[in-house]
Amino acid sequence: MKMAPPTVFVIDDDDAVRGSLKLLFKSINLPVGVFASAQEFLPRYSADQPGCLVVDVRMPGMSGLELQQQLNLRGAMIPVIFITGHGDISMAVEAMQHGAFDFLSKPFRDQDLIDRVQRALEKDAVNRRAFGRSDSIRERLQSLTPREREVLELVTNGKPNKVVAADLGVSQRTVEIHRARVMEKMQANSLAQLVRMTLALSGESGARQGHSDSR
Repeated sequence: MKMAPPTVFVIDDDDAVRGSLKLLFKSINLPVGVFASAQEFLPRYSADQPGCLVVDVRMPGMSGLELQQQLNLRGAMIPVIFITGHGDISMAVEAMQHGAFDFLSKPFRDQDLIDRVQRALEKDAVNRRAFGRSDSIRERLQSLTPREREVLELVTNGKPNKVVAADLGVSQRTVEIHRARVMEKMQANSLAQLVRMTLALSGESGARQGHSDSR
């Protein structure tokens, strides 16, 4: 099955920004898609589509941070580059803590954005090759303790550490320790990567089950 070409997705509520960035990426022969809002983008994006996102942090409706959280829960490990105004630096830092690839403060040079996009596309390609090897992922999963598997299941279902702690009857600090070990053993850099791994294995399991049922 042929993979779709890497695409740069620009999500910004400013018409002028969308137009200028579309021209910029077309000038270097990169496929580009532009969207006026996160709500417009989400239904049209598949986690299987390679590329990167260039997203304004502050947008009406769903913010860039909220979009990032939704992508994480869908297992969309596509790198996200945030564009920020001067007053949004703290939001950009928070985004980085949740797995964003990079951020740029306005105004920025076109070449600075192009350089970041090129690195993001390279990272996405490396990640997709790594996560295409399900045998390796299964081995990592088997290295988890029963409690770590419980934590993995709960966090990939979108539950915050505080809720996981209550569900398991342990302290939040204990959950944080287990979560860090899960990330290390699974070799995941973000929640999105963890979700992607579990989706890959569950999809493979479903395919095997479907093949067995058809016999």
